[in-house]
Amino acid sequence: MPDPFDSTATTTGRLVAEPVPGDNALALSVGELAGRLKRMVEGEFGHVRLRGEISGYKRVASGHCYLSLKDESAVIDGVIWKGNAGGLAFVPQDGIEVIATGKLTTYPGRSKYQIVIERMELAGAGALMALLEKLKASLTAEGLFASERKRALPFMPRVIGVVTSPTGAVIRDILHRLEDRCPTHVLVWPVKVQGDGSAAEIAAAVRGFDAIEPGGPVPRPDLVIVARGGGSIEDLWAFNEEVVVRAVAGCSIPIISAVGHETDTTLCDHAADRRAPTPTAAAEIAVPVLADLRYTVQSHAARTERCAQRYIERGRERLDAGARLLPKRDALLGPQRQRADEVGARLDRGLERRVTAARRVLDGATGALRPAILQQRHAKARDALDATWRLIRSLNPDHVLDRGYARVTARGDGATLSSSAAVRKAGAVTLHFAHGDRVDAAVEGTTVEPRKPRAYTAAKPDQPTLL
Repeated sequence: MPDPFDSTATTTGRLVAEPVPGDNALALSVGELAGRLKRMVEGEFGHVRLRGEISGYKRVASGHCYLSLKDESAVIDGVIWKGNAGGLAFVPQDGIEVIATGKLTTYPGRSKYQIVIERMELAGAGALMALLEKLKASLTAEGLFASERKRALPFMPRVIGVVTSPTGAVIRDILHRLEDRCPTHVLVWPVKVQGDGSAAEIAAAVRGFDAIEPGGPVPRPDLVIVARGGGSIEDLWAFNEEVVVRAVAGCSIPIISAVGHETDTTLCDHAADRRAPTPTAAAEIAVPVLADLRYTVQSHAARTERCAQRYIERGRERLDAGARLLPKRDALLGPQRQRADEVGARLDRGLERRVTAARRVLDGATGALRPAILQQRHAKARDALDATWRLIRSLNPDHVLDRGYARVTARGDGATLSSSAAVRKAGAVTLHFAHGDRVDAAVEGTTVEPRKPRAYTAAKPDQPTLL
C-alpha cells in the first residue's frame, strides 16, 4: 500500500487534494456545474418541438402544470407555467399524443433536465379524435348523455334564445326561417364560436340564459338554440370542450344543438335535448308552421261542426223513430177526456144539491124573522133592561141624597168613609149632597170610643162636629 506521506506515490491514492503538476483545472462546486449545464442546455436548445405522449399530467393549486412526454424509448419531464396553461386550446390528458413547443432547461435541485412548454397542440387528427373519445367516454359514464335526461321541446315557444356569432350567416338563416314558419321573439347572445376563449363564452351564454328570472325586464327563453356553421373538427372543437358540455347538460331550459353540417357531430349534440343537422333545421324543429296550424285548426273546426250536425241528425232520426212507436194523441187522451166529462157532470149535480140544501136553510131562517116575533123579543129585552137599570139606580149611593142625606169621602183619595174612626183618621173630608153639591170640612173634637151600632143612634155632645 502506498505511503500517503510519500511524495512519489500516485495521485489516485492521495488522501488530501493537492495541486498536480501540469493540471490547471480548478475544482467546480455543484452549483457552478449546474449553472454551466443550465446555460449550455438553454443556449443549445432554446427552441425545440417535441412529439410525445402525455403521461402523469397534473395541475397544482398555483396554476402550473406538470407532465412527462414519452415515446417508446425515452421520457422527458415538462412544465407549463400558469400564464401559458390558460392559453391552451384543449385540456391535456394522459395518453394523448401532442407536439410541445418550448425550451430545454435544467432543474438543479434534482439534477435533471426538462422542457418548459410554451405551446402545445395535438399531434394530428388521430390524437384529436383520441382525446374526443376519451372525454366522451368520461362524460358518458357520468350520465350527461343519458336519454332519460332529455326533455321535450315546447310546442310553440314564445321566446327563443340563440347562442351564436352575431355576424355570421347562421343567425340570419335562423331568423329568416323562423319568420317564414312562425314569427317568434328571438334573443341573441353573441359569442365567439371558435378560437381562444370561445368555449368559455359559449358556456357563459348558456348559463346566462338559464339565469334569467321569469317575469323580469328580459323575457326568459322557452327554448335555447346553440348554433354555428360547418367547419373542420378543429373549428368545431369549442363545442367539444367539457365546460360547454356541462353547461348544456345542466341548463334547465330545453336546448337544440345545431353545430356544423349534417355529418358534423360534437359532444354538445349529445348533451343537448335535441340535435339538429343544420341551424336552419333547428329553426324548423323549434316552431311549427303557422299556416299548417291554421289549416289544422280550421280542419278541426269543420270536423267538429260536421260531428255536431251528424249528432243532431241522428238524434232527430231517433226522435222520429220513437215518435212513430208512440200511440196517437186521441188514444192517449181519450180516457182522460171521458173521465173529465164524468167528473164535470158529477160536479154539476153536486152543485145543484148544495144550492137546494142552502135554499132550504135560508127559507127556514127567513121564516123565523117575522115582525111579530122580532117585536116580542124586543119587548122582552127592553123589560129586562129596565129592570136592570132600576136595580142600578137603587144601588147608587147618591140616590138617597135627594132625601137629605150626605156622603162623606176622604179629601185625599176620594174614598167613601162609612165610620167615625175613618173620618177622624182622614182629618179632612168632603160632604157630597144632591145635585152634585159638595162641601169640604175639617174634623175637630175629642176622641170618643165607638159604640155598638144600633138601629138608630142620636147625636151625642161628644161626637165630632162637621164644619
